[in-house]
Amino acid sequence: MRKIKDLRAVELKGDYISVINQLKLPHQLEYLDLKTLEDVEKAIKDMVVRGAPLIGIVAAYGFAIGIKQYPDKPEYVYEKLKNTRPTAVNLFWALNRMMDKYNRLKDKDKETLIAELFKEAERIEIGDYHANKSIGGYGEVLIPKKANILTHCNTGALATGGWGTALGVIRSAFENEKDITVFVDETRPYLQGSRLTAWELDYEGIPHYIITDSSAGFLISKKMIDVIIIGADRITLNGDVANKIGSYTLSVLAKYHNIPFYVAAPTSTFDLNTLKGEDIPIEQRSENEVKYCGGCKVAPENSKVINYSFDIVPASNITAIITEKGIIQNPDKEKILKFFNKRSLL
Repeated sequence: MRKIKDLRAVELKGDYISVINQLKLPHQLEYLDLKTLEDVEKAIKDMVVRGAPLIGIVAAYGFAIGIKQYPDKPEYVYEKLKNTRPTAVNLFWALNRMMDKYNRLKDKDKETLIAELFKEAERIEIGDYHANKSIGGYGEVLIPKKANILTHCNTGALATGGWGTALGVIRSAFENEKDITVFVDETRPYLQGSRLTAWELDYEGIPHYIITDSSAGFLISKKMIDVIIIGADRITLNGDVANKIGSYTLSVLAKYHNIPFYVAAPTSTFDLNTLKGEDIPIEQRSENEVKYCGGCKVAPENSKVINYSFDIVPASNITAIITEKGIIQNPDKEKILKFFNKRSLL
């Protein structure tokens, strides 16, 4: 069995957290200390931290940090963090859990309350890490002994409490000595693939190539890709998946060329109160993310930009959803309800 490094993107340091500044990767590994509610809010908004599970974890710690600052304003703290990113459901799941904890303990003395909130946030982080290890275990079984795997965006330790979701499956397959090569979509416009996923793969020594987003279809047509695996920012009751823009295109290509298309995500990414993908609010980000690349202007000043951050993969294009509780093959509403009811997760 190969040795895998255990990279972590967030670390609790008493009453604040230190996070990897993902804006500096791949050129510099820099840690930022987040000591105030405003620090956490800015870090999530500016994508210093990103990835649905990690956003939820950092927001949970941010809630504890915020209550330390504003002990009598839980709703204010909640709303400030809730409004940082609208699409990733893990954010709301984590904040609701923290608010529930606050409401159960609000009559305790301030020191006890804050200490318990930090413990709850740490439980969320540790729970996510172990969930990802389980996702990797379930998912690597689906990976052939020799495989070229295409992935999109970043779904690794940098996006989670550790190990990763889609990239966690890849880590587990590599750890179990499968002969894999990863093809990494650069993931325009923010380049999470070329900046972050490639950095993680290089860090682990996993063979990989960076490709332009627009070349994926050509490589698939040349039978150079055996499996596509992505993460998720939200999964609806009927199995539709919101994920980084470009995911829908890959799902169509996979279906047309008859190759497996997998989604790896923890059960906290499911939003069973939203029926279908078209009901998910899709974040639109700054024009400058498209007009600039690495600080250099790459577009005319007067040109307008459409910059959706996510798209929707219909359930009908998904071979299976891999969770820490098991695998949902060919997902639909009936299978998802059965999956959750069977495990008393609702």
